[in-house]
Formats: sequence, structure tokens, C-alpha cells
Amino acid sequence: MINNDIYRRLRYLFGYHYDHVVALFASTGFEVSESQYKGWAGTEEEDRFIRMSDRELAIFLNGIIIERRGAQEGPPPVPEDEISNNTILRKLKIAFNMRSEDMLEIFALVDRKLSPHELSAFFRKPSHKSYRYVKGQYLRNFLMGLQLKYKSSLSHPK
Repeated sequence: MINNDIYRRLRYLFGYHYDHVVALFASTGFEVSESQYKGWAGTEEEDRFIRMSDRELAIFLNGIIIERRGAQEGPPPVPEDEISNNTILRKLKIAFNMRSEDMLEIFALVDRKLSPHELSAFFRKPSHKSYRYVKGQYLRNFLMGLQLKYKSSLSHPK
């Protein structure tokens, strides 16, 4: 799953438009141009398409966390230069203030059954013997489950 897909799905889920995306980036101390906004939303076949970097996706996710949970004292969070599916899932868990039971419920909405032990393996340190990498299909299913559960309640008026 490429970063642009994640960005597009989250923009759709929250109903974010240009001004809102600019505000999210600004809340983390970064700027985004209109051409970047349009390029990230485009598909790979379009001329305007711009591939979203891991750092840019991390900034976007940090902005969502700040919007939904509030800013922490001190400087804004430093975005990761490389972001894994595990980190994306962790940031979404933080943004939605979810417990493990909430996440398992989201996966169940799209018929993806996980045990609590499998889910906890996603959030372990990579050096841990029980660490498990989040495959793209799991992340895709989680985003689809979020849309099924929250779409109508999270969208902002246009």
C-alpha cells in the first residue's frame, strides 16, 4: 500500500479539504502547497501525481493526532523519515484513542479475525521475538473498517 493510498483514504474518512490539510501540516510546523495537495490526491496515471514520502505521511498523521487529541506541551513531534505499516497503525490507534478491543472490533467489521496476541505483536519493538510486521492487507482492512464504523460521524461539513 503506497502512502498516497493511505492519505487519500484518511482524507475521505475525515472529509478533509485543502484548507484543512494545510492546517494539519501547519499544526506540526510544516507547510504544504496546493500542488502537493492535488498531487498526493491524484492517481499514478495522472500527470499531477506526486508520490508522498514517508516523512510527509508521518507529518500528516501527526497532524491528525494533534487535531483529535490536542497538542502536547513543547515542540511539535518530530516526523519519522521512514514509516512502516506498524507505525501507521500505531499512529491511528493514538489518534482514535483506541484500546485493543476497539481495534479488534474494527478488524471484525471487515471479517478479519485477529487474536489479542496477534494484535499486540504489531505494537512490539522490532527486536522483540514476538514482533509481527503489519502487512499491507491488514492496514487496508483496518482503514476500510474505520470507514465502515466512523465515516458518517467524522466527516466535516463542506
